[in-house]
Amino acid sequence: MKQDAEYYIVEADALPEVFKKVMAAKNLLASGKAETIKDAVNEIGISRSAYYKYKDSIFPFFDARVAKIITLSLTLEHKPGILSNVLNILASAGGNILTINQNIPLNQIANVTISFDTKNMKIKLNELISKLAEIPGVIRNEIIAEQ
Repeated sequence: MKQDAEYYIVEADALPEVFKKVMAAKNLLASGKAETIKDAVNEIGISRSAYYKYKDSIFPFFDARVAKIITLSLTLEHKPGILSNVLNILASAGGNILTINQNIPLNQIANVTISFDTKNMKIKLNELISKLAEIPGVIRNEIIAEQ
């Protein structure tokens, strides 16, 4: 990026089609749905020269008003499947897990910290906390940070 670059937030509908297509090609590459730039631009329908011309000029906008990163602290019984059940509930709710830290269990109790993105959450956060509390083996769960 240029050091003296000037930036604007522009609604996607106001952009020329080529910018939207370059972004779509970048998304295909980032997601692994296209292995090469040639594959991505062919699928989207733009030239490689258009892609290279604009690829360093357009980026997705992350709306911090909508998505948050939540960090949960959980105390779990040290039994097979409990953490897996927690992760399944988070995934089915649309939470995108960013980090998982688990301490070595002591006295058959494991402390786990999970950070996740709420951008695609299908339920409210308090509903998620209630669902997690209902999982057999979850002794405690609480939000310890919101970003």
